[in-house]
Amino acid sequence: MAFLSSMNIVGSGLTAQQLRLDVISENITNINTTRTEAGGTYRRKTVTMEAIEGQTTFQAALARAQGRNVSADSVAGGVRVTEIAEDPSDFKLVYDPTHPDANDEGYVELPNVDLVKEMADAMAANQAYSANVTAFNVLKQVAAKGLEIGK
Repeated sequence: MAFLSSMNIVGSGLTAQQLRLDVISENITNINTTRTEAGGTYRRKTVTMEAIEGQTTFQAALARAQGRNVSADSVAGGVRVTEIAEDPSDFKLVYDPTHPDANDEGYVELPNVDLVKEMADAMAANQAYSANVTAFNVLKQVAAKGLEIGK
């Protein structure tokens, strides 16, 4: 059924935006972390996404309409996370000679996390997530109306 592929597309968007919110939360949580398990100061992480191109051919649509099985090369589309990368920007230097992680000059390297940028990213991810929820609710309504036709 076509609406199931639409639900898969919306589901991929929900999953990607949830992961994006998780990464943003991790960045905010580690805004003052000067020591990580790997050693060194925490680096801000970013999420890279890419579109999954829909590849429904006319033959696949025709076969689906006739009730035949559709081959695996017919992909619905959507979005996927391709990479969670570390932001290479410079750390913030703060003068605090009493800090245990201060260097010889008394400066501490703080993470390259900017709270304003993280909050803006979180609001954008939240809006995208909400848009996907709205699309999912519309699909549910369409499916329910389709089932009412069969009564």
